[in-house]
Amino acid sequence: MTAPLDTPPRFRPRPWIHLETPQDVELWIAEHDQALQDLIKPQETGYGVCFTLAEGGNIYLQTHEDAIQLDVDDEASWVAPLIVAATGAEIPRGSYWLLPADRLVQLVIGLSSLVASTTLVVGHRFGSRGQAQAY
Repeated sequence: MTAPLDTPPRFRPRPWIHLETPQDVELWIAEHDQALQDLIKPQETGYGVCFTLAEGGNIYLQTHEDAIQLDVDDEASWVAPLIVAATGAEIPRGSYWLLPADRLVQLVIGLSSLVASTTLVVGHRFGSRGQAQAY
């Protein structure tokens, strides 16, 4: 279900502030976890964070206790070598990445200098090229 066209988006992009230390990232994670707990309704699925990259493209991120899911859109595919360098992962065949949860801090530090903004999202179908809705 999509929001009517005249309804303002529920979540708006937030300008990114470069994160340089693991402590910076841990604070960012805690703030976003709290925002998700406060703002996401119990029936909503596919929630996470969309990183809009300054040079183009979006990376959708969802975390779980034991894994990180990333959907990297085609326009952001250029960032794959950085994800590999930051996390030690192998490049997947498609745009869907599944990473160990303990790589989140390294991933965010690696991406930090490339991010223009972040937006909370709901309704993203991770791994199926679904479109997230920032409503």
